[in-house]
Amino acid sequence: QVQLVESGGGLVQAGGSLRLSCVASGNIDSINDMGWFRQAPGKQRELVARISSGGTTIYADTVKGRFIIFRDIGKNTVYLQMIGLKPEDTAVYYCNYRGLFVSWGQGTQVTVSS
Repeated sequence: QVQLVESGGGLVQAGGSLRLSCVASGNIDSINDMGWFRQAPGKQRELVARISSGGTTIYADTVKGRFIIFRDIGKNTVYLQMIGLKPEDTAVYYCNYRGLFVSWGQGTQVTVSS
């Protein structure tokens, strides 16, 4: 199993920036994807961004051009740099690992005030 620990959430004004971090530990596969999902109150969890171990990235249309996902393979860490935050970005953000197994972090709250 892989354990994920997220950090970096918080309260920010619209237009502001935040960086989320997620550290993975445990039985990490050499080939894997890591990503960020989010879930707003009353809504389904949705993919925000994902990055493969080879560096291929995908983004939700709603965050393209504002969010950047990147990872440090040596530190088993994935980051989500968020700029130009909007109130509709408010959600609990979850780190996700997908290898032989799937793991989820505990979530970190991001709140964007208008």
